[in-house]
Amino acid sequence: MPAKTGDKVKVHYTLKDSNGEVVESSLNTLPIEFTIGEGNVISGFEKNILGMELKDTKTVKIPPEDAYGLHDEKKVFEFLKKNAPENFDPRIGHTIQMHRPDGKAVVVTVLSRTEKGYMMDANHPLAGKELTFDLELVEIVK
Repeated sequence: MPAKTGDKVKVHYTLKDSNGEVVESSLNTLPIEFTIGEGNVISGFEKNILGMELKDTKTVKIPPEDAYGLHDEKKVFEFLKKNAPENFDPRIGHTIQMHRPDGKAVVVTVLSRTEKGYMMDANHPLAGKELTFDLELVEIVK
C-alpha cells in the first residue's frame, strides 16, 4: 500500500550537499516520523514520500524552492556592537540565536566582523541549495 496524505510515516534519510558529502543522516539513530500533509518537513521531502511503498528506497534531488527557499539578501544584515550585550563575541561561521524587535527568536549565522559590528545572515543555512536525499520508507504507522 503506497504512502498517502494523512499517513503517519517513519523514514530513514541521508542528506547530502552538492559535493556528495553527508550533511545529516538518521541511519545511526531513529527514523524521522511525521504525518504526510501536515507540513512538518520540507515540501520536497514530503512530496517524494508520497506513493512510496513500505521498504522502498530512492535518491531524490530537491530544488531550493521545495526545500529551504532561495537565499534572500534582505535577511543579511549588520548587527551593531552598540546593540550587543556585554562580552558579545560570536565566532565567524557559527549560528546563534537572536531576537527580532517583535521578540521572536531567530537563528542567524555570523558571516564576518565589520568596523561597527557583525554581518549576520538569517537565512536557513541550506537556503538556496539543491538537496540530495537518500530515502527509505521504514513504516506506515497504523
